[in-house]
Amino acid sequence: MRHTEAEAASTMSSVRHSPQYLQGALCGIAAVSIWSGWIVVARLGLRTSLTPWDIAALRFGVAGVLLLPYVWRRGLAIDRLGWSGLVAIVLGGAAPVFLANAGLLFAPAAHAGAFFPGVMPLMVALLAAGLLQEPFTRTKRIGFAFILPGVLAIAWGSGGEVGSLQNLGHGLFLGAGLAWALYTIAMRKARLDGLHAAAISAVGSMCLYLPVFALLPGSKLASAPWGDLALQAVVQGVLTAIVSLLLFGRAVSILGASSGAAFAALCPAMTAVLGIPILGEWPSLLDWVAISLISAGVYIVSGGPIRLRALPLMADAARDRR
Repeated sequence: MRHTEAEAASTMSSVRHSPQYLQGALCGIAAVSIWSGWIVVARLGLRTSLTPWDIAALRFGVAGVLLLPYVWRRGLAIDRLGWSGLVAIVLGGAAPVFLANAGLLFAPAAHAGAFFPGVMPLMVALLAAGLLQEPFTRTKRIGFAFILPGVLAIAWGSGGEVGSLQNLGHGLFLGAGLAWALYTIAMRKARLDGLHAAAISAVGSMCLYLPVFALLPGSKLASAPWGDLALQAVVQGVLTAIVSLLLFGRAVSILGASSGAAFAALCPAMTAVLGIPILGEWPSLLDWVAISLISAGVYIVSGGPIRLRALPLMADAARDRR
């Protein structure tokens, strides 16, 4: 009995009080905070002086220039990705920027957090089951049972008959999630580290997009305030495209893939919270309920940062006490 209790206590202690766990959790929360801030800051830029295409140019230009030496040294990894994988990495990293920024013209940041990073892990789970033969476990099915009602609640509460402006934004957010899911599957299949994949995507997107952007009419970069440009350049090109990936990679290395990925479940709620002071966008009660359901569902699907193997040991200890 004492041995079982000691084992259970030791397991729970190592999970909840380990300095390594705390370090991993802080890295994961910091990464998700940057992801949430990207959505809110992009929405702010669209409401002030910039277009979605301007924000994309700042993101690809800054990240591409900073990561070009890394790609020059490490290469494009075509031997591991193949041409189809390279296309998925480049376009899968670029398309979400356009789709999400365009969606923010029609729907609030809280909805972007729910439909884009909130649902994306489930898209990864579906694609991984079909393309990588990863098992679609009972835990993942339970997570779906939480997420589907949340997504439907946001769509229903948006005002929306089919074809409304917010519904258009929701569709763009879901498209961004699907593109990012394809990027993730390609990265996982080729076993690329997160920074290498991000560097390939950033440099490829810069080379493809900036020449086209130079020919597009309606850019407001030349007339935008320097403060707006600096804010978007730092948040989009440095924090989101580089720093958040380093933090997320550190969280995964400490906690494991499923536990590290679980922190993405916090993004919808965190985006909604950040949108209150920065944008003045207060989610409705229905939005809060839906965001909570989506967050809980993605958390379950991702496995969560708490190692559930401690629970059977605690149950055994309780039986022994009786």
